Amino acid sequence: MSKHSSVFNMPSRGIVFWPVGNGDSTTFAVEKGVTIQIDLNNLYEAEDEDNPHIPVIEGLIEQLPKMDGKPYLSVFVLTHPDQDHCRGFAELLDQVKIGELWFAPRVFREYSRDLSEDAICFKKEAKRRVKATIDKNGNVPSGDRVRIIGYDDLLKEEEYCGFPLSQLTVPGNEVTKLDGKNYDGIFRAFVHAPFKDDSAGERNETSIALQITLYEGQTTLQALLFGDLAYPTLKKIFDLSKENDLSWNVMLAPHHCSKSAMYWQEEDEEEEKRKDDILNDMGNAAADSAYIISSSEPIPDSNEPGDNPPHAIARNRYQEIVSDGCFICTEEYPSEDNPEPLVFELGESGIIVPGHGNDRSKKTSVTAAVAVARGGNEPPEKRIGFGKKYD
Repeated sequence: MSKHSSVFNMPSRGIVFWPVGNGDSTTFAVEKGVTIQIDLNNLYEAEDEDNPHIPVIEGLIEQLPKMDGKPYLSVFVLTHPDQDHCRGFAELLDQVKIGELWFAPRVFREYSRDLSEDAICFKKEAKRRVKATIDKNGNVPSGDRVRIIGYDDLLKEEEYCGFPLSQLTVPGNEVTKLDGKNYDGIFRAFVHAPFKDDSAGERNETSIALQITLYEGQTTLQALLFGDLAYPTLKKIFDLSKENDLSWNVMLAPHHCSKSAMYWQEEDEEEEKRKDDILNDMGNAAADSAYIISSSEPIPDSNEPGDNPPHAIARNRYQEIVSDGCFICTEEYPSEDNPEPLVFELGESGIIVPGHGNDRSKKTSVTAAVAVARGGNEPPEKRIGFGKKYD
């Protein structure tokens, strides 16, 4: 059992960002017993006592309810099959009953030669579920369900011929059903991407992009998750989508705080330039109290050319969008020596952070908790950033 075991309690409704280095592992608690896992980067060395990462599967299993004698996960969403987004899936599938899988199938056809063992396992399981769904005309039980994120023309392909439209979600539409049950009024996922022609680009640009909304009475928690998308696709999302489908309280910084989200070299440019339009778009869509999360290793003070994410220059831009202390790196929270799952819980009074460990009685506001973790609690004299909201 790792030292991180039982370090937190799953919120009744909210989000958990796991400290897994440069990778994504995000858990949504919709209500008691209904859990969504978006991506997985289960680092096995995290089970070592002195490792600063957290073994996600071990921690997740402790929080899940049981169904048919196994821990039960309602939905697993794979944004794209890079190893740092599906590491450990084979083990998860073996140990957990996964009610439903969501995936965009084109990526497996376009990038079939360099898939990791876990990505191959996911592909095999997804194809099994697709076949079962077709054979039974969509009347499959929990554990066999699958939702395809794509376009109608997919169903013309032999592999998907006969797949029910009810289990196909075209980007630009919403989903309120999870593992066969409708949670309208509690949960909504709006699918932004991938766009129809994104399979022609790099694998990162095939990422599923979502806005997920959780409801608690009159309050909402809205999260934007963009996988590993870069500036061109992000800009397309903000140009085409309606305002309500872009609003956010919490945004997961694309590609582990990569500068490619807002620094880009166009074909007619000699070097990459800062793209203020996307920063304006992000800032204008943010709620008054908004938080940006970098699922990454600790962010350095500076980077050398060619360094992989996280990028200090991207952190600096994000800090200009949100209030002081509201940009959080998962491997720095609450400290680099002992990172813990970052929990956002939605209550009728707003978004709160439960006390750490098993003591849920000590609840503080997100702003206060972050201020403590980051070493300061004085707000900036003037909120600055991009977009008309911050002028």
